[in-house]
Amino acid sequence: MDNLVRKQNAASFSAEPEISLNKKVILGMQHTFTMFGATVLVPIITGFDISVALFMAGIGTLLFHLITKGKVPAFLGSSFAFIAPVMAAMEASNMQYAQGGLVVAGLVYLVMAGLISIFGTEKIISFFPPIITGPIIIVIGLKLAPVAIDMASGNWMLAIVSFAIVTAVSIYGKGFLKVLPVLVGLIGGYVFSFATGHVDFSGVIAADWFGIPNFTMARFSTSTVMMVAPVAIATMVEHIGDVIAIGATTNNDFMKDPGLKRTLLGDGIATSLSAMFGGPANTTYSENIGVLALTKVHNPAIMRIAAGFAILLGIMPKLGAIISSIPTAVVGGISIILFGMIASIGARTLVDNKIDFNKSRNLLISAVILVLGLGGASLPVNIAGASFAVEGMALAAIVGIILNKILPQ
Repeated sequence: MDNLVRKQNAASFSAEPEISLNKKVILGMQHTFTMFGATVLVPIITGFDISVALFMAGIGTLLFHLITKGKVPAFLGSSFAFIAPVMAAMEASNMQYAQGGLVVAGLVYLVMAGLISIFGTEKIISFFPPIITGPIIIVIGLKLAPVAIDMASGNWMLAIVSFAIVTAVSIYGKGFLKVLPVLVGLIGGYVFSFATGHVDFSGVIAADWFGIPNFTMARFSTSTVMMVAPVAIATMVEHIGDVIAIGATTNNDFMKDPGLKRTLLGDGIATSLSAMFGGPANTTYSENIGVLALTKVHNPAIMRIAAGFAILLGIMPKLGAIISSIPTAVVGGISIILFGMIASIGARTLVDNKIDFNKSRNLLISAVILVLGLGGASLPVNIAGASFAVEGMALAAIVGIILNKILPQ
């Protein structure tokens, strides 16, 4: 039966209608707009160069697709999980040594990929049945909910207009327009913002048309590596959650094909390469998973086109400044839908797999994952003198996995 379901899922994916190159470019642009805000926010907070972050996000995404045989429709952007340890490493030494810690963090992914090669993916997948993956996907979406509300609350009028445009296009749009709700919402919200005097063009005027990103080489010290690298233990769990979420969205089992080994390898190499030249750690982006769910267009080539746009933004500050001039509230209004879509996919996972919540163990596991993942729980860990915290979704997943293994069926 499982094989039959997988064949049906594969058939549904391959049956997706062929899209012309022009339409793929437009869809890729939509994904670029979606990832832009979060990808540049990390360097703004930490002090990394924004152009380098965009450039390396594009390069990292292309590398990820190369390693995963071009099968996984994922975009890799700046990771928020490393913000706290990176800032601590900067305070203890400087940015280049913080980069060194991120390089080693990426290599931790490679070690895990090697272990999977030895012991097999099946043993890893057995730790993630639907009662684990469903609540984890819900946590991914709802954890982002405060981000959307915070962005939208800057100007609710702009947020509501953008929200309304995306909703109208999603429900009433015809033909190709129906798969462009995010792009249309961004453009419509931007035009409305301009008409009402909420767009600041000073940054656009001051920006150059072309410029080489300010690359800096990583440096290494044991102390900063131990501050930053252990966080990879938590982010690998988040990576698995994102891969499962993408698979649930597209009706594909990416844990088996191209395999978790390849997705971890792609994410780890992208992170190490980005950090080596002055960029933040990369991670699979939940924001773009929301676009996949909303548009139902899952062609991985579109993500590679989005990566090309990210590289262009990295070497063309003028284009980056134009996107930066989109009011935050416009993005916030659209994000309310995108992040909610991710959480809804988690609920659908539970329904599709007929999880019986009359069973106390299922209620308990789901409840613990949701509360730990959304409640801000944090577990301090000290390994060989290196202190870090396992928190949020990573902690919730670990506890949920343990409970699923020890509680009787």
